[in-house]
Amino acid sequence: MDSDPGPSRRGTSWYEPASLDHDPFTHSAVFYRDEPEYLAHTVPFILDGQAAGEPVAVAVPGPNLRAIQDEVGIRGGRVDEVRWLDMTKAGRNPGRIIPGVLRAFADQHTDRRARIIGEPIWPGRSSSEYPACVQHEALINAAFLGREVTILCPYDAQGLDPVVLADAAATHPIMVDGDRWWRSRDYAPEQVVDAYNTPLTEPASAQEHAVAADQLPLIRRWARQRAAQAGVETDRLDDVTFVVNELVTNSIEHGTGNPRVLAWTTKDAVVFQTTNAGTIPDPLVGRLPATPGQIRGRGLLATNLLTDLVRIHRSDDRTTIRVHFHRAGHPR
Repeated sequence: MDSDPGPSRRGTSWYEPASLDHDPFTHSAVFYRDEPEYLAHTVPFILDGQAAGEPVAVAVPGPNLRAIQDEVGIRGGRVDEVRWLDMTKAGRNPGRIIPGVLRAFADQHTDRRARIIGEPIWPGRSSSEYPACVQHEALINAAFLGREVTILCPYDAQGLDPVVLADAAATHPIMVDGDRWWRSRDYAPEQVVDAYNTPLTEPASAQEHAVAADQLPLIRRWARQRAAQAGVETDRLDDVTFVVNELVTNSIEHGTGNPRVLAWTTKDAVVFQTTNAGTIPDPLVGRLPATPGQIRGRGLLATNLLTDLVRIHRSDDRTTIRVHFHRAGHPR
């Protein structure tokens, strides 16, 4: 087995990975090409965890979830003791996965090591979702630094683009393929976050609403109407109103330089976007569970938890936040 330690990436920025020999957190990418390979890695991972008395959660797409459940039961595992989540629902918005899935489970078991299988990238993820997916995989390493948690991320080596597999090597310190494992020479999560921090351009059809404190009631009404007209389900209109109000309020309170709010409709979603001259230097803001007494970051956390996709572009002097709410009949 190749045990190449890979490049050292220590520094004083937001991300400072510990040595693989000393950090209790383990984050591995496993490549699979068919169901037998998939089960050969995931099921023993679960059974070994149960044998060690470790709590286990599995968050993968529905068909894979059912295959794992069946095999765990066949092999005598305790199916009812595993937290099972369909990642196409729980993790449709990649920004929701760390606070709403991974940390939500691990933080309930701080007295012992926890095991989690998470498959946030599957064939069929859209080009709009993928940049948020790969940034999520990179940020896991910072979100769990020093924690006694083991996370295994399956990657469909047959169905995914080679670029996705290459990115997996940059976001996971440990790689697994068949019976081989190695330490990734390409591990560079901070660089991945920066590489996918690409500008967000709006379509010519985008409608802009004036932004000012006295415009907030009108903006809330406008956002709700836009969502309803686009076909967003009625039970989600309160979420739309809350999120747009939160983003615009933050633009007014914390930003400068003519903040903007835009809206447009795509074939599967209604999209809102705010831009202001403020900055969010830490890419983990809004991706960690709130702590008691926390003041900053709750609005972006709620945005991640309530929307179907969040994209953020940070520059030295401006921040753009784009949120998607799926229309009825499209994945939520």
